[in-house]
Amino acid sequence: MTKQQPYYGPEDWHGDPAKDLGAPGDTPYTRGVYPTMYRGRLWTMRQYAGFGTAEETNARFRHLLEAGQTGLSVAFDLPTQMGYDSDHRMAEGEVGRAGVAIDSVEDLQRLFQGIPLDQVSTSMTINATAAVLLAMYIVVGEEQGVPLAKLQGTLQNDILKEYIARGTYIYPPAPSLRLVTDIMRFTSATRMSFNPISISGYHMREAGATAVQEIGFTFANALEYVRRASSVGVSVEEVGPRLSFFFAAYTDLFEEIAKFRAARRLWTRLMKEKFGASDAAARLRFHTQTGGATLTAQQPLNNVVRVAIQAMAAVLGGTQSLHTNSYDEALALPTERSATLALRTQQLLAHETGVPEVVDPLGGSWYLEALTDRLETSARKLVDEVETGGGAVKAIEQGFFQQAIAQSAYEQQRDVEAGKQVVVGVNEYVTGEPVPPIPAPDYSKLADAQRKRVVELRGRRDGGRVKRLLGALEAAARESNAPLMESILESVRARATIGEISDVLRNVWGVYDAR
Repeated sequence: MTKQQPYYGPEDWHGDPAKDLGAPGDTPYTRGVYPTMYRGRLWTMRQYAGFGTAEETNARFRHLLEAGQTGLSVAFDLPTQMGYDSDHRMAEGEVGRAGVAIDSVEDLQRLFQGIPLDQVSTSMTINATAAVLLAMYIVVGEEQGVPLAKLQGTLQNDILKEYIARGTYIYPPAPSLRLVTDIMRFTSATRMSFNPISISGYHMREAGATAVQEIGFTFANALEYVRRASSVGVSVEEVGPRLSFFFAAYTDLFEEIAKFRAARRLWTRLMKEKFGASDAAARLRFHTQTGGATLTAQQPLNNVVRVAIQAMAAVLGGTQSLHTNSYDEALALPTERSATLALRTQQLLAHETGVPEVVDPLGGSWYLEALTDRLETSARKLVDEVETGGGAVKAIEQGFFQQAIAQSAYEQQRDVEAGKQVVVGVNEYVTGEPVPPIPAPDYSKLADAQRKRVVELRGRRDGGRVKRLLGALEAAARESNAPLMESILESVRARATIGEISDVLRNVWGVYDAR
């Protein structure tokens, strides 16, 4: 937590109300990206879920939609994220454990069974295999009779933060960035109502980054993506309005609110200074998730309070969509009851607190404005340091991000262990009550069923057609500037699996070794 003065007065904020604040909906968007914000439309309540099989996840999605959720967010298991089919030896012991297992477009069809894709917006937390999952989503839409133009959603597709903080990369940075920008090219060319990337500070924060590092490092990566988009003919005016961002909301209430306000202002200034972007292309829109790393297995009901505070910070900070964690996530996958309570937390904020009635209600607070300025200035220094050093890719190769986050994580853990930072129920107000047991699914049975499905699929599809199309994809991958999405899409239509498509690219590009 940031050390603060005992109180703040007029002498503590030296900003210019016209230049640094403006009105909601006006540049530099400190006070919000839309004039009426939640008075016009509430934030999207987009709960994140993925449970072993497509059928289980579909049931949870449908339950949450019936409970009032307004957007879907898909968690995929590790083999899907890493481009391995469920029957691959590298998938052993991981099928369905961290999310839903998707081997082919038919699994994705089961995931969205009974959910019309022209009536929901879907966010997918997928990075190295984002192109394949987008292609699958398009084909599911086609086979539902939903045209491309009516599909709405967001791909995470932020590969740079995988090298920094999360680790689900496959290929080296250069071809990985080629895939990212090819998705940008494809969604722009086809006029899809899809955000081709969600640039994520969340995972860096969860790895131990400070609030300042979360903003600064996210924007350093984002500048790299904008440049890469331009290199494939997607202008800043095309890509800017379709950039989405993803931040964490932690429990230091005022720091988090100030962080979101500072982020909007800093991104607008960066886009205008570096690319001459218009107001529309420089507007920061973001999704927020409450802090998974803040949840404790000890006294898990305390997490209900933590999540409510974090959700309040996100809403007071002006988020466009929000996921609220379930209180039992430090123990196991959320139960239906806990997931519903997490959604109800958002609904209570929306309908019982009065918070949505006023845009940026804390704007003008001497404390909040001083804190917003401080966070923007500090984050800008980090962006400038990365830019001066040659950009995000070079900073990753030199370990700059990784070392900074590791040091921050160490310092935070040291403070918790020394009692300098209180975690209720962990190092203070400890009761000694046991951590409650949570039953786990039978993952071995689930994995067996998924393996049988993918084997059966390979047996009944047109194998010759799949081979020809994968050959065409390989040829495109070997050409430095050839488009890739069209070949991936044709392969998916023919029922090529995620592992087969990824293996083609692995064979051409190799795999990245961080050692």
